[in-house]
Amino acid sequence: MGKLLLSYYGDDFTGSTDVMEALASNGVETALLLGVPSDAMRERFKTCRAIGIAGTSRSETPAWMEANLGPAFEWLKSLDADVCHYKVCSTFDSSPKVGNIGKAIEIGKALFDQSFVPVIVGAPPLKRYTAFGHLFAAYQGQVYRIDRHPVMSRHPVTPMDEADLAVHLSKQTTLPVSVADLAALASAGADAVVDQLAAKAPGIVLLDVDSATSQAAAGRQLWRLRQSAAFVAGSSGVEYALLDAWRAERLIGQRPEFTSPGKVDRLAVVSGSVSPTTERQIRNALENGFDGVSLDPLALVGEDGERTVDAAVVRGIDILKSGRSAILYTALGPGADQGTDIDRIPDARHRLGRALGTILRRLVEAEALPRAVIAGGDTSSHALKELRVEVLTMRFPLPQTPGSPLCTAYGDHTPTNGLQIALKGGQIGTDGYFAQLRDGRGE
Repeated sequence: MGKLLLSYYGDDFTGSTDVMEALASNGVETALLLGVPSDAMRERFKTCRAIGIAGTSRSETPAWMEANLGPAFEWLKSLDADVCHYKVCSTFDSSPKVGNIGKAIEIGKALFDQSFVPVIVGAPPLKRYTAFGHLFAAYQGQVYRIDRHPVMSRHPVTPMDEADLAVHLSKQTTLPVSVADLAALASAGADAVVDQLAAKAPGIVLLDVDSATSQAAAGRQLWRLRQSAAFVAGSSGVEYALLDAWRAERLIGQRPEFTSPGKVDRLAVVSGSVSPTTERQIRNALENGFDGVSLDPLALVGEDGERTVDAAVVRGIDILKSGRSAILYTALGPGADQGTDIDRIPDARHRLGRALGTILRRLVEAEALPRAVIAGGDTSSHALKELRVEVLTMRFPLPQTPGSPLCTAYGDHTPTNGLQIALKGGQIGTDGYFAQLRDGRGE
């Protein structure tokens, strides 16, 4: 494997494909692994200039991170990429007990032996912005401060109740947080300002990004600092910023063209999302050639879970055999959220994701489906593993739905080797997303 521009660990699977899309769409060949690969699988993707591991830390505890992130970071460090990125969601939703971003940064900082860790969260292509350390995100065409965002302020597991990212991180780590704000990054002495911030309070240096201009400025800083701070954290805003720097140094070429994957007659979707965005997408699908199956999440993780899975598979196969697409979902919007009851059952959320993954795999196997979708960030992280997939590459970007491309899966399990699959975060996508994927449309 040649010199890598970037290695990364995604804290969930949808976020991991988000990074892959940003890179591959701009000519950086990328392979996304579902774990440390075999020698044969690594050799198969040796021409890639970026390598990622899709993880689950967004839905895990700090104790889990202590046990699992260290080995993953060690392997990524061994790849000797110019930059190693711990990727988090651009909405930065996390808490001291679940998906603790501060803890992950501490682990990476110690392993890479750095005095500070640069962090970028703003990603203008995804309509995520940071200004003077505060996070903003768009929803339905309007930009909200993240603690007033209609979806993320009410996230069922990690609601964002603080827009000041330094304050938010202070609840998760004792590392000091300083902000290289928009004014500093735009100044003639930006390099000196960033260096002073890193030296004065070694810990975390947050780089503001609110536009293409500040994105380029932040990317130049990341690339400049790579010798002393190769380990960075943040959203796919890290990649968008680095792409500007790489293009300025002619390290990457022209953006590639992707051919349409074409239409499939039938598509299978499983959804564990309670987002109102996914609710609209499901309702739209049901009006456009999909039949729905409402699943009881408590039954899926209960004593008769296997029987519930079997029944769901039978119903899904019946729909597919009729020539229609199937969408199996555990909730139709936040009003149907049973999260409180689910959380009373140990490990229930992870088990729910695995159950949905098992349902989807069996539908793909039974009907030899060429394309499928998993909706829900946390759901995707646990469901995809049940499809016995080892590696993903990007097949086709969806410009109107950045961050959730159509991918190609590889592995030793014949029915899912070559499967085209999309992983969709709960709040991601236009209303017609599922039909768009069935029809292979990029617009």
